[in-house]
Amino acid sequence: MPYPPPPRVPSGPRRRSLLASVAGGALLVGCSDGSGNNEEDTAGSPSVVERARLRAARDSRGIVERYDAVLAAHPALAERLGPLRAEAVRHAEAFGETVTKSSPTASPASSSPSVTVPATEKDALAQLAAAERALADRRARALLDVPGELARLLASVAAAGAAHAYLLMEGAR
Repeated sequence: MPYPPPPRVPSGPRRRSLLASVAGGALLVGCSDGSGNNEEDTAGSPSVVERARLRAARDSRGIVERYDAVLAAHPALAERLGPLRAEAVRHAEAFGETVTKSSPTASPASSSPSVTVPATEKDALAQLAAAERALADRRARALLDVPGELARLLASVAAAGAAHAYLLMEGAR
């Protein structure tokens, strides 16, 4: 008796792998050396920590601007993208950045001129997901260069960005 054909396997990360990566990120966030050192140790001079924090704030503001540009070009996506944009705003604020809380769904002129949005919603979601994924990867790499609380914050925000990318790609299908 022949075996039935294998079920169709969707591309992209599975829920289990996403949950495992988030759980791994949570473990990283919870790990510390227990020495109680602050962010001004030798590995993270104040200038290195401050530069990393400013870069993370600028990157968060940039992803919010991308959300704004997509929302301005495709207002029908407001319900889907609103919560993700709100999270990105909170990430920027966690790094010390000030970002407006409301989304510009009716004013495309207020979005960043350097952000180009594809004409279709599906392509816009895919582009936004790629930006979230690239930012999460950059933040994960930056963890090695910063100490303490900033590393924990970067790990948490990187995990959230990876989850955003996953959710955006699910919406693009």
